[in-house]
Amino acid sequence: MKVVFLEDVEGTALVGDVKEVKAGFARNFLLPRGMAIPATKNNIQRATSVASRETVRQAKLDAEARDVVGKLEGLAVTIEARLGENGRLFGSVTNRDIAARLAEAGHEVDAHIIQLSEPIREIGERVVAIRFTRNVSTDVTVTVVPDEASKPILERIEAEKKALEEAEAKRLAEMEYAANQARGRRRRRDEEDEDDDSDES
Repeated sequence: MKVVFLEDVEGTALVGDVKEVKAGFARNFLLPRGMAIPATKNNIQRATSVASRETVRQAKLDAEARDVVGKLEGLAVTIEARLGENGRLFGSVTNRDIAARLAEAGHEVDAHIIQLSEPIREIGERVVAIRFTRNVSTDVTVTVVPDEASKPILERIEAEKKALEEAEAKRLAEMEYAANQARGRRRRRDEEDEDDDSDES
């Protein structure tokens, strides 16, 4: 079914596009929600005028977004979070948490435009995209650190990790030593066998 899009539909079409879509998608999703209309001659003309207005509106939105992006360029935010006994976060850091931290820094950003594929559940640094419009986006560095109450847990986990690494290094060194000893015994045995063979000659 051919339709004219009245709204941007992510991954499908932009405002004013005339596209062929599956009939079920059009009847059950696009048409009832007012996102598209059937592609008749009148509707295509109407869509052309809607598309030109949308182009002007989009250019204005892009210009406003670029102003905000200029202020956010290179910005880094730090979020303190509580750790559980396993070293993972109690709960998670979401796009709302990032938006709140940006607001505290004086930058009002809608949480819905912060692009997180999944909530952050571990401490560390992450680059997060903020998509203002389809043409304008920027990246912000988000660092999740343990809060004061979680620092003893983090220290314990790091000490356990270091002890495991040292134990593994010791085990590998002992294995290497044992392998060298075995090679040395084998070499001596081979040399003794050669001496015995030369004595018999």
